[in-house]
Amino acid sequence: MSNEDKTIQNAAPDHPLAGRIALVAGATRGAGRAQAVELGRAGATVYVTGRTTRNRASEVGRTSETIEETAEFVTAAGGTGIAVPTDHLDEDQVRALARRIDGEQGRLDVLVNDLWGGEHLLVGSVFGRKSWETPLADGLRILELGVRSHVITAALLLPLLIRSDAPLHVEVTDGTARYNRRYRENMYYDLAKTAPIRLAFGLGQELAEYGGTAVAVSPGFLRSEQMLAHFGVREENWRDAIAREPAFAIAESPQYLARAVAALAADPGRAARWNGKSTSSGELAKAYGVRDVDGSRPDAWAYFEDVLHGGKEASPEDYR
Repeated sequence: MSNEDKTIQNAAPDHPLAGRIALVAGATRGAGRAQAVELGRAGATVYVTGRTTRNRASEVGRTSETIEETAEFVTAAGGTGIAVPTDHLDEDQVRALARRIDGEQGRLDVLVNDLWGGEHLLVGSVFGRKSWETPLADGLRILELGVRSHVITAALLLPLLIRSDAPLHVEVTDGTARYNRRYRENMYYDLAKTAPIRLAFGLGQELAEYGGTAVAVSPGFLRSEQMLAHFGVREENWRDAIAREPAFAIAESPQYLARAVAALAADPGRAARWNGKSTSSGELAKAYGVRDVDGSRPDAWAYFEDVLHGGKEASPEDYR
């Protein structure tokens, strides 16, 4: 047994991912940032990638969160954060990322594919429009950000992942396979948020012979930095936005999904339980005993299914 294997085997209970190497692609903000931090809190070395740095902003247009800051948060939480500014639509940049991880670590244990960055295209340009009314450039950009970037990342990083003794590939999307049987408002968005579910299913078949797990996960109504800004609130007073959007009462913090994914990564029996499947923050939280930062356990997708679409008389608090 190598020294590296001994480090992993002897990981302390409060640092179950000590010795593990993770990459969170799309970790500048939101659920990606939170997942990176929680993986670090569990002891992992976490490479974090994104397009917004302290010197350059991505097309999202936010400068208040940077990839360097995410890496610092990972380290402060107890892990080792390594920022690698990367545009995952640029194959050369992703190949360089893979070479760097290979040269520095020799393998990858956890790959979280949380790439997106298309929210600015949705309101006005996409939502509320038929596919033929949607500007073609915007529609194709959504597919690039939500599908092509995921495929490039998987294709170029999986050769490193299968060197792990227990590979884990996490595809982050919006909606579970069950919920996404509904049309997701616009053809381009529907394709972009359904594709990662099929990616996880297909990759689960391919990773099985390596003892690996591929799973698609979805947060619920996420209180990301962008969503809070959209409603003009902060995390401290997020409930003030409920008057404007009643469904926001079921909202969850980014840490909720992140805690669930960290628990998933630390589960030695995850392949039998989750490989190839689609799940949610709420389902994972129930399975692993995880709670949100306020102590609640929201299940947004069940609330949407039962109440918003099913007509059941219940309040969001019944699903927290």
